[in-house]
Amino acid sequence: MKCPYCHSFNTKVIDTRRDTRGNVRRRRECKDCTKRFTTVERAILTTPWVIKRDGRREEFDREKVLVGLHTACTRRPIPAETLENIVDKVEYTIRKNGRAEIASHTIGDLVMEELRKVDEVAYIRYATVYLNLSDLEAIRTEIDRLRAQRR
Repeated sequence: MKCPYCHSFNTKVIDTRRDTRGNVRRRRECKDCTKRFTTVERAILTTPWVIKRDGRREEFDREKVLVGLHTACTRRPIPAETLENIVDKVEYTIRKNGRAEIASHTIGDLVMEELRKVDEVAYIRYATVYLNLSDLEAIRTEIDRLRAQRR
């Protein structure tokens, strides 16, 4: 494994763990620069195609989901690892159903559900774009719906 800091291939595994989704997480240390980093191993499965609202199809891209989450969570106290876990859960759910194609709104719904559990402000930010909430009344309605779910 190549060190992300000094680019040396002289690394060693310090710890190995499995997470709930079957991924293998390895804590590694570079023997040259002594910095530590984590790698995640997961099976490479057939990537489902995402059917966009306009009918276009594109390959599922976990980085695209992660960028959307980062945008929604800007200046919120949410660790990057939490966002990675959300994307892992969404990707796991998509792959678990085994379908070759999935509607983009299904992915958005999965992301929103996970984000709602983590941070309500980030959820509203994501919902504003995803649900196309174009005016204050639509945003207020979504906030009221979120408050009603909390009770």
